[in-house]
Amino acid sequence: METPDPVTIVIGCFEDLIARGLRSLLTEDDNIELTVADVELEALDAVLTEHAPRVAIINFGSLRTPVEVNRLHLAHPETRLLVLANRPTPSECNQMLAFGATACVSKETEARDILNAIHLASRGLHVLPRTTTTAAPETLGPELLTPREADVLEHLQAGRSNAEIALALSVSVETIRTHRRNIYRKLGVRTRRELASLTQS
Repeated sequence: METPDPVTIVIGCFEDLIARGLRSLLTEDDNIELTVADVELEALDAVLTEHAPRVAIINFGSLRTPVEVNRLHLAHPETRLLVLANRPTPSECNQMLAFGATACVSKETEARDILNAIHLASRGLHVLPRTTTTAAPETLGPELLTPREADVLEHLQAGRSNAEIALALSVSVETIRTHRRNIYRKLGVRTRRELASLTQS
């Protein structure tokens, strides 16, 4: 029987203990081949271009904005992005998936479940962490959009005016302006033109 090609992996930059744990864990699986580890976010695009791994593991805490996940996804659609975060909330995970990640899991996930997540993500299957009933602490990473801001973002990307969005969402124009300012700040853009370029880059 023919053995499948190993899942090639690139690992972003993580805290020392997490980085060592990931490297050690991946060497235990004969079906995984660690290509490059400890890649700074700024260098990740070039490394993905050079090595074209099946999976890239990204540190949520290193992201300045969730749009960085979207840019990597658009530039490297064949590489599945697995985001590791400190106790991510369901909305944070859903937003990572919406921006192009294939998986979003907690750094507290058990080792075997991380390996399972890698293998599932490598086949394009979405992976989310199990939900917990404990209150989520403050997360280190980008400030994510609220569900309402995500709704407004869709309308903005469709080129609708503030008045048209206000009418569609049954809120005031001033409310839309507030949401728009928050969206721009969180995504690191200043104008509608910059916002539109995010999905085109």
